[in-house]
Amino acid sequence: MPATSEATRASSSSRRLEGEFDYVIVGAGTAGCVLANRLSADPNISVLLLEAGGKDDYRWIHIPVGYLYCIGNPRTDWLYKTVAEAGLNGRTLSYPRGRVLGGSSSINGMIYMRGQREDYDAWARASGDAGWSWESVLPVFRKSEDYHGGASEFHGAGGEWRVEKQRLKWKILESFAQAAQEQGIAATDDFNRGDNSGVGYFDVNQKRGVRWNASKAFLRAAMKRPNMTVVTGALTERVIFEGRRCVGVEYRGGEVADVAYVARVRGEVILSAGAVNSPQLLELSGIGDARRLASLGIGVVQDLPGVGENLQDHLQLRMAYRVDGVRTLNTASAHWWGKLKIGLQYALFQSGPMSMSPSQLGAFARSDPGEPALTRPDLEYHVQPLSLDRFGEPLHRFNAFTASVCNLRPTSRGSIHIVSADPATAPAIAPNYLSTDYDRHVAANALRLTRRIAASPALARYKPREILPGVAFQTEEQLVEAAGKVGTTIFHPVGTCRMGRADDADAVVDSRLRVRGVTGLRVADASIMPFITSGNTNSPTLMIAERAAAMLLADRNEGANARVDSAAHMTEV
Repeated sequence: MPATSEATRASSSSRRLEGEFDYVIVGAGTAGCVLANRLSADPNISVLLLEAGGKDDYRWIHIPVGYLYCIGNPRTDWLYKTVAEAGLNGRTLSYPRGRVLGGSSSINGMIYMRGQREDYDAWARASGDAGWSWESVLPVFRKSEDYHGGASEFHGAGGEWRVEKQRLKWKILESFAQAAQEQGIAATDDFNRGDNSGVGYFDVNQKRGVRWNASKAFLRAAMKRPNMTVVTGALTERVIFEGRRCVGVEYRGGEVADVAYVARVRGEVILSAGAVNSPQLLELSGIGDARRLASLGIGVVQDLPGVGENLQDHLQLRMAYRVDGVRTLNTASAHWWGKLKIGLQYALFQSGPMSMSPSQLGAFARSDPGEPALTRPDLEYHVQPLSLDRFGEPLHRFNAFTASVCNLRPTSRGSIHIVSADPATAPAIAPNYLSTDYDRHVAANALRLTRRIAASPALARYKPREILPGVAFQTEEQLVEAAGKVGTTIFHPVGTCRMGRADDADAVVDSRLRVRGVTGLRVADASIMPFITSGNTNSPTLMIAERAAAMLLADRNEGANARVDSAAHMTEV
């Protein structure tokens, strides 16, 4: 039998039995909300959903610009930080993750983005499962979608996940789009047809100018079902095993703070805690690299060295330009009367700056158009009619815009690992940004392309002057230094429990998202991605959860049919 520490045995024996459920879901973020909805739709299935954060009743969650008050707020954010990053000149970064019903969909940029066809075809090859190919996942995206343009070959209508156009326009953004076209980046009105090249406004997960998070979309309806139990303020501390069979979870809190509970499961436990917390919970439960776990006094249930490895994230390089002759949010909100006008516009029409997602205009381009092997966009721009020194600080008092650009498919790989057996201790997050020659070269090219766009005729009339990182950075070496100076996360961590084939020693889950070497345990969130998608990662996570729910229900039905066949056979005998 796998080893179990004395501390774990003592802790388990002293905890209260909360109940027994068919499924226990850990984490009420995007994936957890979807799973809770789909599984509890069958009245014969009992579901427990555990969320460490609170309810999504904080008003700033729902006003789109409220992300400014949710990120860095302990009410809604885990407040993680990275380790010091060599590629960022020794800087540490804040690493926001949603800690509330809806998870990161309650604090993110609301951008609806699927990624590129080739992303999913690569997943299918890595997992050996054609069910992850673009042709297979497109209907899954369409199933949950309620697209502003109605149903089509690429979009769905009537689903829970509302997708709308933004309710604003900015002259400086229109000019940036024209400048991008002058640099060979064609205009587009839809980034979600499998080829997201082009420049245009992002579609967003909003409903009439209000954030549409996964809690509203999927969980609220499910919470009315008698077979659905949701516990907030519940920190899951470990998964419980009997031998190699997962039989439940231990968690602390809920309605009574600091009370410890055990929830038993008849079917399966699904970890949907995200790319940070899912590998953390696996390691706390004895699943991970055996040597690492032993060094922390954690008994090993299954030696899986890939747990917590393969961390991928999009590093955005923020370039800011001061401009003349055009208004931006910097000056529109600089005085009390400007703020009043903005507030009234939102109160009356749910439009204008308060309805803004963090980034409004997007562009997808190739970092080196002259490279024959680069056949699809590898850069994404998030363009904003504002500027500031760093997130959380006041806007500049002059007109400016920011063009943030990220490498969509970085080759750098990082890790997330626990540093203590204490579940309340944050794990070490080491993204390892800009650690490969390829990523450093792409970063330099990205900064060069931004400068070419800024120098194009459509923007030249505003006399753009680069204020971040600054024109002093010119050579390849200097541009890499500049990338380390201005680079920051765009909040897309994935890959830390990646799926793979049976012969892939570093894979954590198989193509049906079952944790290798044990039974009754799956992972369904962004951590299972073998490769990061070429774009924002929230809606791909939703698709993963849709597929996971379908798999769980199919396996349940198959098991029920097998039991019926067995009973019939015994009757015949």
